[in-house]
This record gives sequence, C-alpha cells and structure tokens, in this order.
Amino acid sequence: MNSVPGLLTLTQWLSPAFPTGGFAYSHGLEWMIAEGGLKGADSLRDWLSDILRFGSGRQDAILLSLALRDGADHAALDGLARALCPSAERLTETLDQGRAFARTVAGISGRDLPPRVLPVAVGEAARMLDLPREQVIALYLHAFIANLVSVGIRFLPLGQTEGQAVLAALHPLIEALAAECVEAGEADLGSVALGADLAAMRHETMDVRIFRT
Repeated sequence: MNSVPGLLTLTQWLSPAFPTGGFAYSHGLEWMIAEGGLKGADSLRDWLSDILRFGSGRQDAILLSLALRDGADHAALDGLARALCPSAERLTETLDQGRAFARTVAGISGRDLPPRVLPVAVGEAARMLDLPREQVIALYLHAFIANLVSVGIRFLPLGQTEGQAVLAALHPLIEALAAECVEAGEADLGSVALGADLAAMRHETMDVRIFRT
C-alpha cells in the first residue's frame, strides 16, 4: 500500500501552518527563560530531553498510541488524559489545541471528530491514514518539540542554526521513545518531570507574559 498520501496528510496536520495555535503555548518555557533557568542551547536541549523522557512527551506518546489502536475508547482516553494534567495551563494547552485540531480536520475531511485533548484527537483522526503507529508517534513528538525549540530560538540567545542543532540532537530520543511507547498500556502512564510541571504552574502567576502557557 502506498503510504505517501497518508504521510503527507499527517505532516500537514502536524505542521506549524495547521491552525492549532501551537505557537501560542510555551509549555512553561517562558517562565523558565524569564527566571534565567535556561541560558542557551545546552540547557534547552537538556530541558526538552527531560520533558520527552519523563514528562508530557512520553505521556502524550502513550495516549496517542492507545488512541491509534483498533477498538480504542476515545471518550474514555480523553477523560483520562484530562485527569492526568498537572495544572490548569497544561489542561488548557492540550484542550485548546486538540479542539482546534479536530475542528480543522473535520472541516477538510468531512469526518465527525469531537473535541478531545490533543494526543487523543490526533490518534482518533490518524487511524484513517493507515500509517505505522510508531511513525505517527515519532512525527507527533517531533512537532511537539519543534514548537518548543522555536520558543527557545525566539527568546534565548540562540540562533536558527543552534536551534536546529538542538532539535536534530533530540531525534534519536524521539525515535527511541516512539519505539518504546508503541506497545505501552494505560499502566505505563505517568509523569515525573516536576520542574516542568512547576514551571507551568508558576507561569500562571506571571504579571506580563507573551504565551498562554
């Protein structure tokens, strides 16, 4: 079966041009940068690596994998994903982007896609593409981290080339995480990226901020 059409469709859905408003969310990075906790390429790479391995990256990868499976209960997964959000801003981030994603995919495909949190919304929509789950997960994680790298490029002393080097350095981790999570179950869900969670909570109290989270 020719997978190119499905791959092109998924690439479109996860691209910065797709109207999910992902550019408006920093996942707590804005607070960390404002407080001086991130100063350049090395610290940004380490921060994003921890988010992938221990935080929202891994958790979203598992939720996406579950949503891609035959017989998945997307309503139940959506409720579980909401309950797992550690802060109000994290819930807002995944709900707003998931709602916008489902609405746009429904508009261009004619499918009836209810609003869900983002990884569940992507999984429910991507089942029609008949792509390997591991590939879908890897591209989802790449889009997630690419958005956060763009935050660093804009607000750290970090050039475009350095930012792209950070993203490239995280490719092996994204690939390994996708392979690990493709067969993971609900019992494997969990997050221990406490620094990132606290940054998201503290972002809520900033008097002046550019990003919504």
